[in-house]
Amino acid sequence: MTAIVVMAATFTLAGLVPGQGIRAASAADLALSSQPPRRVVSMNLCTDQLAMMLAAPGQLLSVSYLSFDPRGSAMAGEAQKYVPNHGLAEEIYLLDPDLVIAGRFSTRATVSMLRRLGLPVVVMDPAYSLSEVRDRITEMGEVLHRQDAATEMAAQYDRDLATLAARAPEVHPLAALYYANGYTSGDRTLAGQILSTAGFRNAAVEAGLPMGGIFPLEMLAMSDPDALITGRRYPGASRSEEILDHPVVQALASNRMQGSVTDRDWICGSPHVLRAIAGLVALHDVPEDSQ
Repeated sequence: MTAIVVMAATFTLAGLVPGQGIRAASAADLALSSQPPRRVVSMNLCTDQLAMMLAAPGQLLSVSYLSFDPRGSAMAGEAQKYVPNHGLAEEIYLLDPDLVIAGRFSTRATVSMLRRLGLPVVVMDPAYSLSEVRDRITEMGEVLHRQDAATEMAAQYDRDLATLAARAPEVHPLAALYYANGYTSGDRTLAGQILSTAGFRNAAVEAGLPMGGIFPLEMLAMSDPDALITGRRYPGASRSEEILDHPVVQALASNRMQGSVTDRDWICGSPHVLRAIAGLVALHDVPEDSQ
């Protein structure tokens, strides 16, 4: 019987015998287990990064295919050392992991199937704030039994974050985050905290959008920000990005501070957010006539 047929039979049986899978494993459960996991698979871009940064040599086997794309991954080069996965239960099961790490928004069907097949799966929440970045570092250290490395990384993160915050000017210019489809981020988001830590007030918040959302062109123009931080374009034609070419956006971008959101440094709660903060802090030092 081929491996695919065996897998089909296994998955069928798993679906017909409810209640046989283990309960959801937590970071605390795994930290209390006597042995660290030896064959770890991560199926989420953000858990990939923390796992690559903290895993012991040979401990991490596979990361998601998204980690190989330099446009969205802060560790595309490091990812080359690992087997790519597409978040499919079949391929992950055949890797024979003793631990799978997923994100809160990973495919639920995959997570459920892997658990029914008896594999421990830890689901980690995304980081919505800079303090939660530290929490995710600590949690990954517990999951991998790498608490000492996580403690050291978290301490370095705190030191670097404090250094960047100290560089921010006392007078905070007004900045607008503006992405495809006219979307923006408020201060109750990771992107919003990156902006505020770099020494900017958030135009979305002052316009009544603390969580972010669609920022109409009229509201953007009326806010008259001192800085415009736009999303970085992806290759190809996307009508969602055409709004960035609108005359209002172009006019606001001229003769004022301007930057761009590099997705790989902004979207995951890892120490790489420090690069995003540093890039915005540097905008304060650019002479106006050179912007």
